Amino acid sequence: MIVSVSLTAVSGIALFFLMRHHYLRLGSAVTAALFGYALASTGLHTAIDHLIATIAAAAGSLH
Repeated sequence: MIVSVSLTAVSGIALFFLMRHHYLRLGSAVTAALFGYALASTGLHTAIDHLIATIAAAAGSLH
């Protein structure tokens, strides 16, 4: 739990400085924040992890 809170804080600070120095626009930052929140709050990350693992396993079996 504490690691995820720390990573969230570091990500927020990084986004703040990227926006401040005009490397990132507000719309992109809000979209990234909402996407991260959606992944964390809905548990969708497990489905995405499973999809990536399935694709990796299928790609590995092609050899």
